Amino acid sequence: MKVLIFSTAYLPFVGGAELAIKEITDRLGSPFPLFRGGILGGASFDLITLNLDGKQKPEERIGNVNVIRLSCSKLFFPILARERATKLHSRRSYTHVWSIMASYGGFAGLFFKRRFRGVPFILTLQEGDSLSHIYRRAFLAWPLFRQIFTRADRITAISNYLADWARKMGAKGDIRIISNGVNIKNFEFRISNIEKEEIRKKLGIQKEDKVVITTSRLVEKNGVGHLIESLRYLPENVKLLILGTGSLEPDLKLKAKSYQLEARVKFVGFVPHNELPPFLHAADVFVRPSRSEGMGSSFIEAMAAGLPVVATPVGGIPDFLAAPLPGSEEETHLFSNSHELENRWGGNMTGVFVKVGDPRDIAEKIKCLLSNDELRNRIIANASKMVKEKYEWDGIVERMKEVFDKI
Repeated sequence: MKVLIFSTAYLPFVGGAELAIKEITDRLGSPFPLFRGGILGGASFDLITLNLDGKQKPEERIGNVNVIRLSCSKLFFPILARERATKLHSRRSYTHVWSIMASYGGFAGLFFKRRFRGVPFILTLQEGDSLSHIYRRAFLAWPLFRQIFTRADRITAISNYLADWARKMGAKGDIRIISNGVNIKNFEFRISNIEKEEIRKKLGIQKEDKVVITTSRLVEKNGVGHLIESLRYLPENVKLLILGTGSLEPDLKLKAKSYQLEARVKFVGFVPHNELPPFLHAADVFVRPSRSEGMGSSFIEAMAAGLPVVATPVGGIPDFLAAPLPGSEEETHLFSNSHELENRWGGNMTGVFVKVGDPRDIAEKIKCLLSNDELRNRIIANASKMVKEKYEWDGIVERMKEVFDKI
């Protein structure tokens, strides 16, 4: 199996999509990888991407992937990637072409497919932006944009939400829902109390403080501004750790300052993915009040790390977060009679939902999780069990291999 991958970004630029490529190719691409007691053939992977900061090597090998980076604008990427892929295909004779997201990488895959019709074209939907935002960007190339979906031989989506989108865009045939996963062993590792206090001390967090954490790109869709504002309705000893960078960072720092929350909001900045677990283990609650979300690997990672999760019921989040909807009668009953946990939600809750764009609701749900140990522990146990059963990478990769094998 020889697979050509088109992706707008790749390591060291890390998001859920890039991590998924790495986890899948690591398991399928080595010469004789052991997989659940069996041996899978040695698939090979070439990946064409953008040199986003102009500082990366034009070509290098990362794990089991030969990475080729093009120095051009995103607008020209599909055309130049197709031309580079054509030259590679004359030597490599690819058995599959695989595009990550229906964006620039999707266009590159479409252009390649139109030239080499006999090569199966797989499209994986990993989009996290709202569909309205995507439609605005694709409006001028709408007929061509739809062809990314209609010309794909197989589509995989990381959530039911994105699978439904593919159908609306005219995709035909079998659409597989294959979520992103989590390296559970990395995230469920528990640091000692001494190590936990050391991390908290370095961050200026006192022993009596409660810590809310978010790992997020600092962009509009992730709602970090509403999370900062929620601190106005929480006790002084509740602190917020923000891990991540993005275009809104200056505005978010100004917001914290304007609300006189500077001492309670810690902008940690970029943290390499393999260094995230200790920060999660040092916290008490994970919150990301997203406006849109394709799936949200950060939520699954937080669950694996033993944190209760607060999220909005948008996009693909309801696939893994079971809870009554915010403002519903079920939610009112649960939080007013929280000792009654053997009802529908008490037995199955894997997190807590909040209203989109509502700092007061965020604060109320955080208060509940910090004050109600019985509910908190039940949610943590349910979420941990679910992650182990459904989101371990080995099982996910096995399903992705079936896509390649049966197309």
